Amino acid sequence: MSYRRRESPLHAAGALAGCAYCLALAAAALVLSSPLMLGAVALAVLAAAAAAGVWPELRRAALWAVPFALLIMLINALVVRDGLTVIVRLGQLPLLGYTDITLEATVYGAVLGLRAVTLILCGALYTTAVDPDQVLRLFRRVSFRSALTATIATRMVPVLIRDSRRFAEAQRCRPGAPPSRLALMRAASAGVLDRALDIAAALEVRGYGAARRPPRAREPLSRHGLAFLGSAATILVLGIVTRVAELAPFRAYPALHAPLGAATPIVAGALVACALLPFVDRRGVQG
Repeated sequence: MSYRRRESPLHAAGALAGCAYCLALAAAALVLSSPLMLGAVALAVLAAAAAAGVWPELRRAALWAVPFALLIMLINALVVRDGLTVIVRLGQLPLLGYTDITLEATVYGAVLGLRAVTLILCGALYTTAVDPDQVLRLFRRVSFRSALTATIATRMVPVLIRDSRRFAEAQRCRPGAPPSRLALMRAASAGVLDRALDIAAALEVRGYGAARRPPRAREPLSRHGLAFLGSAATILVLGIVTRVAELAPFRAYPALHAPLGAATPIVAGALVACALLPFVDRRGVQG
């Protein structure tokens, strides 16, 4: 899963607006607890992925995240003893003791799993729809050396992976049992310090250590960037207002309390609409 430029408003919005948009959706998933509202956030992320042309990538991320969510629900149901409605009596279990699975613990575990899935989808949307080079340029405005450091760090990871593969191929040519992953990792990382010193020396020769901070060139926000920044601000305000005003109340313990008032579906629909409105204008998305 990696970034690839596509013809969509989110890709044309720029790194600042894209980061703000993904962070606002993730913040809404963290702030809201109602299953309906969390489902609305997850639906907004999936719909945004489809509109941005990255649906296949998010579908793969969802297929990986769903078993993780089920595991969270199972662990919460087995470990948490709160809740008044017992649905399964498992009796005495090793390490866990006397265990009763309650409806409240199961539902709250499902809510936690849905939140985890939504956060993973937000991260996948960021990875596939926000240009990492533009993100590094954003850091460059704060610190001249931070972008260079992040670039070198991300470049070193594939180098270490290639070294591990070469070591593994070389070990297969030798008789005996194949080496363990720990041995391969130790061999690949043994020369990391020497390689880092060589890169630092090469950069020093090229004058990076004596370079001055470049002048800050403020790039004007595009029409799409303003639209996604407005959408991010609206999503964040909706999430905070919904939580503070308890427009979508939810309580799992000691008994389930999730009344579906008239405001809950309205707020959920407004959140999805705000997330998708910036995709309506598709002018100027080529690039």
